[in-house]
Amino acid sequence: MATTDKASTRDRLLDAAADLFYSQGVSVGIEALCRTAGVSKRSMYQLFAGKDEVLAASLERRIPLYEEQLSPASAAETTPRERVLRVFERVEHFSTRPEYRGCPFLAALVELKDPEHPASVVAGTAKDRLQEMFRAEAELGGARDAGLLARQLMLVFDGASARAGSRIETLDDGLATTTVTLLLDAAGVA
Repeated sequence: MATTDKASTRDRLLDAAADLFYSQGVSVGIEALCRTAGVSKRSMYQLFAGKDEVLAASLERRIPLYEEQLSPASAAETTPRERVLRVFERVEHFSTRPEYRGCPFLAALVELKDPEHPASVVAGTAKDRLQEMFRAEAELGGARDAGLLARQLMLVFDGASARAGSRIETLDDGLATTTVTLLLDAAGVA
């Protein structure tokens, strides 16, 4: 019974952390986190060493959903080019939602500014996995320099996410996919 209660408390903390850190930034305090989660600080400290650990765990927990939301359609049904473009189409789609604040992993990296912070390590891993997916697709598509193209795609992805998330830019006009199409064409990706 205690295990179920702890899992429930842990889930509530991680859900609240993901929502608060994404909507308000990583500077959200323990008080607000615990209040939103409906748990005591004592309960939080029984599960986590501190806010840094909660932030890292909440980001780690987001990776599968993040990857699923951006994932291309089945590899058997599409080309590498279509799979890369699909990622940017998804970003354009999500960017139109009022709650969109950009890439949660990029936001954590920018706000924390410490590559050794536990949450920065998790966020960096998520970004590395996306870049590796771009590199693999670029290689499959015949890119002349798959590594360089993957880095370029990350610049477009992060820039589009940051600008749309901060409401500086809208992506509903296909700006990101148009830009990526040009990159794919220049790199020779079929």
